[in-house]
Amino acid sequence: MAEALILAFEGVGEKEYRAVNGELGIDMDQGTGDIPDGLLAHGGGTADDGRFVVTEVWSSREAQGAFMANRLGPALAAGGITATPTVTWVPLLAYHTFG
Repeated sequence: MAEALILAFEGVGEKEYRAVNGELGIDMDQGTGDIPDGLLAHGGGTADDGRFVVTEVWSSREAQGAFMANRLGPALAAGGITATPTVTWVPLLAYHTFG
């Protein structure tokens, strides 16, 4: 079953988020570009407490780990993100898309 990933960053905002996605070749406004294998859903935004939160659903932790090692880690650095996020994995009992 799919797993949800929640990343919460201190000191990161829309500018850095867009820079990282640019490095990855992904247009998150359109949901197009070089989408990584295994990524099923993605959302990003600023929480009420000011932290930038990315929520994703992955086919597996291994798929996300390969993406992190090969692409996301370097893109975070190139986008100016040096803060280590709080990471929460949620093994999903259900995952559906509607609409």
